[in-house]
Amino acid sequence: MKNTGIVRNLDSLGRIVLPKEMRRVLSIEEKDSVEILIEDDRIVLKKYTPADIFNGDTEDLIDYCGKKVSKSSVKEMAQLAGLI
Repeated sequence: MKNTGIVRNLDSLGRIVLPKEMRRVLSIEEKDSVEILIEDDRIVLKKYTPADIFNGDTEDLIDYCGKKVSKSSVKEMAQLAGLI
């Protein structure tokens, strides 16, 4: 992990501000979703990328009942169901 030397304090609601330079480097825009992960004793922030709930694909996604599903998963399920 790269040390940037940037330190931020939490406000009373537990929020921090991500520096503009970091947001620009990571292509994080206003209103973008950020995923929060725990890795050992670290909190990791990552730009959120929606993925298929079945196989993790991030391409050719459709929204079904509020969940992301790839077209390849839909096709595979249709084959398993004997629809095609």
